[in-house]
Amino acid sequence: MAKLILVPTPVGNLEDITLRAIRVLKEADLILAEDTRTSGNLLRHLDIHKPLRSYHAHNEHRVVEELVERIAAGETIALVTDAGTPGISDPGFLIVRECAKQGVPVETLPGPTAFVPALVNSGLPCDRFCFEGFLPQKKGRQTRLLKLAGEERTMVFYESPFRLQRALKELSVVMSADRAACVCREISKLHEEVRRGTLHELAEHYAAHPPKGEIVLIVAGRNSKSEASSSLDEEE
Repeated sequence: MAKLILVPTPVGNLEDITLRAIRVLKEADLILAEDTRTSGNLLRHLDIHKPLRSYHAHNEHRVVEELVERIAAGETIALVTDAGTPGISDPGFLIVRECAKQGVPVETLPGPTAFVPALVNSGLPCDRFCFEGFLPQKKGRQTRLLKLAGEERTMVFYESPFRLQRALKELSVVMSADRAACVCREISKLHEEVRRGTLHELAEHYAAHPPKGEIVLIVAGRNSKSEASSSLDEEE
């Protein structure tokens, strides 16, 4: 049966692709990609040769209806993003919503996503958590930070290496300087780094050592039973 299939792709190590994902990509009539260059490299590595089309934040509103019509007419379309699971801080929501409205089948494969290994590896409580993605850069940022100050669950953020120190400093102000946190950088890649400490300690460290690469920031909730280590803890 024709359907939309969301296919998670590796966030770093290409070995993280699943056998099922490879089969689905080989069988799809069309592959939608956030960046055709990035996905093209992956497909060549997997020796997959299928039609590839751009689908990203700048064109998804314009093309979503046409794509859903193609699925309804009998095509199976796979959606991938540059890394991780489509829809998690990446394009995917709009086309899934439109498929649901029109009764078009949607299938989502399990697979790589950056925040799950970061959360589990942080050492902070992961039985209850909230995923915040990227903080607003301008409008609404302070309001959001103040609201999160009272959050009791562990918080998960995506952050740019260029904005990490700012985020750590602002969070330490609205929460507390000694709130436990963890920075996970370059997950599943060669130079993967996990650094635990307080918000203040992490802000000081990354002020002196500007980070590179993809970053997931984990912050303990208010009144968390998890204690911040007295000194910065690092794993590489």
